[in-house]
Amino acid sequence: MSIEIPEVPAEQQKPDVLAGTLYLVATPIGNLADITQRAISVLKQVDIIAAEDTRHSRQLLSHLGINAKLLAYHEHNEERITPGLIDDLSSGKSIALVSDAGTPLINDPGYRLVTRAHDEDIKIIPVPGACAAIAALTAAGLATDRFSFEGFPPAKHGARIHFFEQLAQERRTMIFYVSCHRIVETLNDMLTVFGAGRRVTFAREISKTFETIKRMKLSALASWVEADENQRKGEIVLVVEGNVAQAADNAQFDFYLSVLLAELPVKQAVNLLVKMTGQNRNDIYRRALELKQS
Repeated sequence: MSIEIPEVPAEQQKPDVLAGTLYLVATPIGNLADITQRAISVLKQVDIIAAEDTRHSRQLLSHLGINAKLLAYHEHNEERITPGLIDDLSSGKSIALVSDAGTPLINDPGYRLVTRAHDEDIKIIPVPGACAAIAALTAAGLATDRFSFEGFPPAKHGARIHFFEQLAQERRTMIFYVSCHRIVETLNDMLTVFGAGRRVTFAREISKTFETIKRMKLSALASWVEADENQRKGEIVLVVEGNVAQAADNAQFDFYLSVLLAELPVKQAVNLLVKMTGQNRNDIYRRALELKQS
């Protein structure tokens, strides 16, 4: 038995866009088919689309058959433009914020606008979609239960080395965006700091014609990219394995500390482990209290 669902007249249908609302709309990172129907509907209905590069966004909107009011919103005018957009939202206009590609605010402008919208109690609605960092992570073949997004490493060698040194002991999987012009230097600096055996997934041109996804040890990856100029073109994401060796050392340390705590008071257990390992007394004491509580 089939049930007929009566068609709702257009004038009675609930609009996809609400007045006075800021929409954060994800756009494709390569393949233009990677945009949701909801995103298209929102972009068609909002009063203003704030775009990082209006020329780039106009091409996408033209492809989608959308003729909307575009406003440039980028890192150079973000502070100046934000108050006007807040005024527009407060007066009841709807605004969609889009980046050049992918999900807004992920290493792109928009933080000030979203912060001010919260301050003014303006409704904010994310419209999810493509994100290069998450796409690369899912295909990386590395741990995904805990990860950190580190954005673009510094452009200069010295600052980049220092940047990586601060992350050398990080146990979470790390995601980096890397300029194709600095990919060789970046990989060599990672090799220096993280070591040859650290696994890295190289994700280039995700969802595009020359998409490349490879997981290798750092030493092999650095040599492979340097030998093939085609791998030094386009948009690149590096997903770097956390310091699993450090994680294993910590697990063994916790085991020894747990055994001592089962037989000795905290102070004696800590004193003994300080003598055994030479590690900082305060750090061991803090960890002993955590283990006792758990």
